[in-house]
Amino acid sequence: MGIKLRLTLMNFLQFFIWGSWLITIANYWFGTKGWGPEGFGMIFMTLGIASIIMPTLIGILADRWVNAEKVYGIIHILSGLAVFCLSMANSPTQFFWIMLAAMLFYMPTIALTNSIAYNALKKNGYDVVKDFPSIRVWGTIGFIAAMWVTNLTGNKATEVQFYISSAAALVLGIYSFTLPKCPPQKQSAEKQSFVKLWGLDAFKLFANYKMLLFFIFSMFLGAALQLTNMYGDVFLDEFKNVPEFASSFVVKYSTIIMSISQISETLFILAIPFFLRKFGIKKVMLISMIAWFLRFGLFSFGNPGDLLWMIILSNIIYGMAFDFFNISGSLFVETQCRPEIRSSSQGLFMMMTNGLGSIIGSLASGLIINSFFMSESGQKDWHGIWLAFACYSLIVAILFAIFFKHKHVPAEVNAQSLKH
Repeated sequence: MGIKLRLTLMNFLQFFIWGSWLITIANYWFGTKGWGPEGFGMIFMTLGIASIIMPTLIGILADRWVNAEKVYGIIHILSGLAVFCLSMANSPTQFFWIMLAAMLFYMPTIALTNSIAYNALKKNGYDVVKDFPSIRVWGTIGFIAAMWVTNLTGNKATEVQFYISSAAALVLGIYSFTLPKCPPQKQSAEKQSFVKLWGLDAFKLFANYKMLLFFIFSMFLGAALQLTNMYGDVFLDEFKNVPEFASSFVVKYSTIIMSISQISETLFILAIPFFLRKFGIKKVMLISMIAWFLRFGLFSFGNPGDLLWMIILSNIIYGMAFDFFNISGSLFVETQCRPEIRSSSQGLFMMMTNGLGSIIGSLASGLIINSFFMSESGQKDWHGIWLAFACYSLIVAILFAIFFKHKHVPAEVNAQSLKH
C-alpha cells in the first residue's frame, strides 16, 4: 500500500470517529436524556479544555521522545474506550467527566494526524501544500460517512452513535502502529536550556508579532466553528415545533442536510493549493471570515419551506469557511516552523482554535442565548441567534483585514512546502 493511500485511510478513520457523534450529540442530550441547556455548553467545553492542555503536551512528547504514530495509536484506543462509556452516564455531571476523559485523548490526535502526514510526505519527496489537501479531503469524507451512518440507521438521538465512534477508534488505534515511522527529531548534544530540553520552543512563535496575531484570530475563528458544531443540527431539528415544517425532509434528516457542509468541504479542500499560492494566507483567511458571516446570516433567514435554498447555500459556504481557515492555517503553521517543533507547533495551533476558541464559543454563546434569545417558555429565537453570530464574524473579519500584515510571496510558499 502506497504512502498516500495509507495516510488517506488514517484521515478517513480520524474524522469518521468524530463525525459519528459531534453533530448529533445535541439530539441525544436534549431529546433522549431530556437534560437542560445549561450543562450542554460544558460538554462542548471539554473539547476546549482538552485542546488547551493536551495537543501541545502530546506534540512535545512526539517531537522529543516517542514516535508520533505510536503515541497516536495509544491515545486513540484510550479515547475509544472513554467514548464507549458515555452511554453509561446517568447525569450531566457523569457525562461531562467521561466526555472530558475522551477528549483529553482524542483532541491531540487531530494535530498528530497532520504531523504524521507532513513528515511522511516530505520524507518521500512530496509537496505538502500540493499533495496534503487531496489526502485530508478523505477525512471530511469519513466525517460525512459517519454522519450518514448515524442518521440513516436511526441513531442520531441514541447511544449507538458512541458505539460506532468507539469501534472506529479501536480500528484506527491498531492501524496506527503500521503507519510510516515519525520518530522524534535528533537533538543537539550540547547543553540545552530548559525551554529546549522540554520541547517548549513552539511557544516562541508567540514572540513573532505576525504569528501572534495569526494565532489570536485563529482563536476567534475557532469560536465561530464551535457555534456551528453546537447548534447547527439542533437548529434544523427544532423546526419540528413549527406545524408547517414538522414533517419536512429537513427535520427528519437534519444530519444529512448538515452533511452538505462536509460535502462542500471536499471541494474546497482541493482548491486550497491554488488559493494559497495565488492569494496568500491573509486573503485566504479573510475569505474564510466572510464565509462565516454568510454561513450564519443565511441560517438566520432560512427555513425548510420556501427559503430552503438559504439553508442549502449556508451549508455549501461552510466548506469554504472551514477549509480556508482550518486546513490553510495548519499548512501555514507548517511553513513557519522548524521540523523539530512540527508536532508541538501543530498542537499550539490546535490549542488556540479548538482550545481557547472552543471555550470562548461555548461560554459566550450559552450566555448570549440564555440572556437575549431565549423566551420564558424555553423557545430559542434562532433568527436572532444566527444574526448575532454573523455580526461577530463580520467584526472579526474587519479587524483581521486591518491588523494582520503579511506579504504574500508565491515562490516562498513553494520553497517552504518542500523543506525537510
